Amino acid sequence: MSPYCRWISPNTGRVVQVSRPESKELEIMSSNYKVIDLFAGCGGLTLGFQRAGFEPVLAVEKEPDFARTYAENFGHHCVSAEIEQVVNGHVPKADVVVGGPPCQGFSNLTGNKKRDPRRKLWQYFMDVVEKSECQAFVVENVPNLLKAPEGQGIIRRATELGFHIGDNSQGILLASDYGVPQNRRRTIIIGSKHGAVPLPPPSAEKKRTVREAFRGIPARPTYSELSEGLDGVVQTPELHIARNPTETSLRRYRLVPEGGNRFDLQRLAPELTPACWIRKTKGGTDIFGRLEWDKPARCTIRCEFYKPEKGRYLHPSEDRPITHWEAARLQTFPDDYRWFGTKIRIAIQIGNAVPPVFAQAIAEQMKKHLIAYSARATKRPPPAVVRQLVLQAE
Repeated sequence: MSPYCRWISPNTGRVVQVSRPESKELEIMSSNYKVIDLFAGCGGLTLGFQRAGFEPVLAVEKEPDFARTYAENFGHHCVSAEIEQVVNGHVPKADVVVGGPPCQGFSNLTGNKKRDPRRKLWQYFMDVVEKSECQAFVVENVPNLLKAPEGQGIIRRATELGFHIGDNSQGILLASDYGVPQNRRRTIIIGSKHGAVPLPPPSAEKKRTVREAFRGIPARPTYSELSEGLDGVVQTPELHIARNPTETSLRRYRLVPEGGNRFDLQRLAPELTPACWIRKTKGGTDIFGRLEWDKPARCTIRCEFYKPEKGRYLHPSEDRPITHWEAARLQTFPDDYRWFGTKIRIAIQIGNAVPPVFAQAIAEQMKKHLIAYSARATKRPPPAVVRQLVLQAE
């Protein structure tokens, strides 16, 4: 039987307490707003929206192992397929469509390639927005999207479909302003048929630190390899996996102070510093960087966070890179989250995800907007609609 048809309890996040609604709101909120998550990955956006009271009714993720992780946490409505297949099928009705079209085509890390075919996937995202007859949508992506032709294309297409996108509905947000212990910058574009939705105001009175994020995690990794788990599924604490660095790597780690980087290594031990780093006299200040205990992580958790040569990924005090568990904490995933895949594939899921706490801030802003306009929730689609999409993808 397909793993995407199994129902797993969705109660994997913390309980969200909301104030008692007024009588006008009671009728509106008697049924939760429905959300579709495209390019869903492991489900960071879905978790944030679910915590804010939205009900996920469809997710689309083409990578089977990523889709399995999603299904383990949210249930049977995840379709492992190319987005084109879903657009050509019967898209269920929903209130909100969310997603982060693959960012590799826009990312500076991959050259911001204008001919990368992944840059065009936003068009399928907007096709689902149209076919679902949703009331609102949210796009999340790397900062470059905002000024790219594709970002402007999203806004233009949305306007043609009757969505309102104000100047305050689009921008680059810093995740640490919303309770994420990480300086992750992301473009957010919000559209609504009711009126412009302002981006959420910063919600963190005091920014969360690496120390707070790592609380309760042993200093020394507890596993040497990925646990087999039950049916290949593991929970987040089982991802505290040690690496096996060379003696040269260990010598390098020891020379980088808290908050330091490759320039400290070059200053203290040029003989241990790769020649390419010495030739690069500017930029790259995150390379071989060490985190600081009492600040948010001055980095973006990416897919290869276990390699210090890729960014500021050294533990604040231990002479090692951060583990998958620590990276998941910096991304604000709960410890009872369930993961499927190899070490490398789970790392990609963690690095590509929208931090759930960040997603929740956006979702709560969206919910306030819908309630303010007395927007009625869409009915839950018949199970047969999603089942048919799953069968088409298999």
